[in-house]
Amino acid sequence: MRTRTPPTKPSDEADRKQLDMARAEGDAYQASLRYMAEEVADSGGTQRAGDYIVGYAQERAEGMYMLKSEGELEWTEPDTENCHIEISVSDAGDHRFIPYLKIKASLKPADGSRKIGPFEVPFLWHPGLYHYGRNIKVPGDGKYTLTVTIKPPAFMRHDKTNGLRYADTVEVEFRDIMIKSGKE
Repeated sequence: MRTRTPPTKPSDEADRKQLDMARAEGDAYQASLRYMAEEVADSGGTQRAGDYIVGYAQERAEGMYMLKSEGELEWTEPDTENCHIEISVSDAGDHRFIPYLKIKASLKPADGSRKIGPFEVPFLWHPGLYHYGRNIKVPGDGKYTLTVTIKPPAFMRHDKTNGLRYADTVEVEFRDIMIKSGKE
């Protein structure tokens, strides 16, 4: 896996001003991510992985609107789920959120009980931070290892100078994270 920082150089597709604006957008996204992971969530953190900055936040399971039929949203409360996992993936070069990713995650309890997952982590719209997320069921509070796997996205990469990125499958482990179970 490449460990270089993805390029952000002026090119025939993006001039310096465009790249600076993209970086400002990414820096604002990172500030929102830090707020979510460090101040709002029960636990959270980030780490660099290949072309990405991968972050997580964990909260108790929460209700969400679900599209039930064309144009009809229905509020759905968690049933047996007692944990909400949020995953953020952003570009290691300009720090912007990366959409359209296929992400799987799993949780391994530190007490040696059975692993939860892997489970898909779909895109989830949030008013404060675009991220991937879902509710799951865990055996209870405690320390876990969260493993996140990100497949290379199928979307095209614009720009011969800057587009060489996101080609590798990436796996990240967050060890000994504290999970607080319950429902909000």
